[in-house]
Amino acid sequence: MNDVQDATSPGAALGGPVACVSKVELRVACKALLDRDTLNKSDPCVILMVQNQGQWTELDRTEVIKSNLHPVFAKVFTLDYYFEEAQKLRFEVYDIHGTHSIGTRDDDFLGGVECTLGQVHAEEISGNNGYVELFFCAKKLDDKDLFSKSDPFLEIYRINDDGTEQLVHRTEVIKNNLNPVWEPFKVSLISLCSCDEDRKLKCLVWDYDSRGKHDFIGEFYATFREMQKIGGGSKVTWDCMNPKYKLKKKNYKNSGVVILSDLKLHRVYSFLDYIMGGCQIHFTVAIDFTASNGDPRNSCSLHYINPYQPNEYLKALIAVGEICQDYDRLSDLFFPPNKQVSHDFAINFNPEDDECEEIQGVVEAYQNCLPKIQLYGPTNVSPIISRIAKLSAGEETIKDASRYHILLILTDGVVTDMADTREAIVRASYQPLSIIIVGVGNADFTDMQILDGDDGVLRSPKGEPVLRDIVQFVPFRDFKTASPAALAKCVLAEVPNQVVEYYSHKAICPMPPSYCPSLVLSEEPVN
Repeated sequence: MNDVQDATSPGAALGGPVACVSKVELRVACKALLDRDTLNKSDPCVILMVQNQGQWTELDRTEVIKSNLHPVFAKVFTLDYYFEEAQKLRFEVYDIHGTHSIGTRDDDFLGGVECTLGQVHAEEISGNNGYVELFFCAKKLDDKDLFSKSDPFLEIYRINDDGTEQLVHRTEVIKNNLNPVWEPFKVSLISLCSCDEDRKLKCLVWDYDSRGKHDFIGEFYATFREMQKIGGGSKVTWDCMNPKYKLKKKNYKNSGVVILSDLKLHRVYSFLDYIMGGCQIHFTVAIDFTASNGDPRNSCSLHYINPYQPNEYLKALIAVGEICQDYDRLSDLFFPPNKQVSHDFAINFNPEDDECEEIQGVVEAYQNCLPKIQLYGPTNVSPIISRIAKLSAGEETIKDASRYHILLILTDGVVTDMADTREAIVRASYQPLSIIIVGVGNADFTDMQILDGDDGVLRSPKGEPVLRDIVQFVPFRDFKTASPAALAKCVLAEVPNQVVEYYSHKAICPMPPSYCPSLVLSEEPVN
């Protein structure tokens, strides 16, 4: 095993109270394998097995490399990395004798090794900003065959910080052709150059031999920065050089020319790209004022205002709101219901201006509201979801990434309009909106897990699936003894991915970086 790379930024996703998950890319090579063949050398293939609950299962396998005891495989294994787990891996190497299933009785087992993912050599990568599609061809390559023309293929190696070389891509073989046009291929910038445009790439051109004794045609060095010079109809070319010929032949020019005829850069944007581009996170809070909470004047009520300790509603509100306020100048609030059994009314009783200044304004509005309302029922959540979804739908007319919505719902029990709520969430999944639901109190919230979608795709009563997973549900009691930061980290963990997922689906790029006062103030106070 010779390389593991972080393929995604931490913080992507993940359901329930979980840690961040990274994806890693793993490449393998072998040296001095056993030779099981009589006339030729072994034709090796590596199978990667992962252990799950004590059972080994196949994750993936490499290509077969013909007649080679020191194979460097082009196949890239991709798997999730969990820092908190000892992830056991097993690599099994076979000498393949046919085109049927690998690892059968017809194939020779050459050996295997077990290790943990943490034991594999890793190169730290900071960031992931997309992938590139490359179009290579060549002209006038040297002819290495006696009765036909060369069968060329191209290999690209990344030169690591420690001087080692890592295979990035191996093209297909073009038979009997000195002017090959290889199929375009896609590779992440992490794999290609570790997101370093000036990192050297070693490129080798070979004449394929079915016995594995490929003839060397030539080599050249490149960087991703050089590749990006393509454009305006111009192409990037390199002389394919054979060092031995250069020393021996007086008038040697090259062994052909390799041409990059096209390059397509596919940028993958991050949450921070959108935030630094001026995307505002519009934060709305909905608090459950149903009768099941108890009379706020009674100390047993979930809405009881204790002068010495905030209630669970306030704890959850402050924990999440203090994070969101850094990305939103104002916080909106709607609370169901009031004396007219309204399922969404402004907490400050001003429907024309229902916004509050930062999280402290929200807290004050909540405390001032309690003596003026009568708790009632039922617990209907769909009206507030539909209202905010309609509000966020208006952002679609702007056609830029300027505003995204988060709806925080604090409730003490299972909603009574579950079917309508599922329908509302499916509709809302098409809008720039994420929904966080925190269950307050000791009720049985089992049914609420359905809305989260972590155990399967949430569907409307008619069977229509959500476009995106936009709901995160957690019971507050799971964080009673934890710090407020733990609750905020859990419920907000999925939001960055949901923001990126929405704008990616709409093919909306971040706006150019802009001055963002709330971000500057949160990092470096201004005197």
